[in-house]
Amino acid sequence: MNVKIVIMAAVMMGVGTLVVLNRGGASSCCPPTSHLHAPIAANERMYDNPSGLPRLVELGSTMCIPCQIMKPIIEELTADYAGSLDVIFVDVVTHENEAKKYTIEGIPTQVFVSPSGKELFRHEGILSKADILAKWTELGFSFSDTD
Repeated sequence: MNVKIVIMAAVMMGVGTLVVLNRGGASSCCPPTSHLHAPIAANERMYDNPSGLPRLVELGSTMCIPCQIMKPIIEELTADYAGSLDVIFVDVVTHENEAKKYTIEGIPTQVFVSPSGKELFRHEGILSKADILAKWTELGFSFSDTD
């Protein structure tokens, strides 16, 4: 019985290695680790922001597991801070053109945008609600629950 388990594990590892190599050594949708960084050319990156509110743009996909982990966090932020924080989700698969303007490297990616449309910060990977709110505070924005 143990020999079968070892053989099965070896086969699964081999298949996994082939999949990764066929994809150029990267996973299909998500970066291998979280990346925190200031936006590239922050002074030059501007986006339409008709709401006039600070905006959190979540770029992801319904097929990506880390994106699925972010979904309830994004939904909670949307509900808790309606009217003071504009939270939008862009599915990079179904809205490819919309996603391209953010020039992302992996998903999920969160882009923090000022009320004037200037990119302030971005994060690639999973980010907790507390960390999102802490980053907004660090950027000079404070939100209170609407409940």
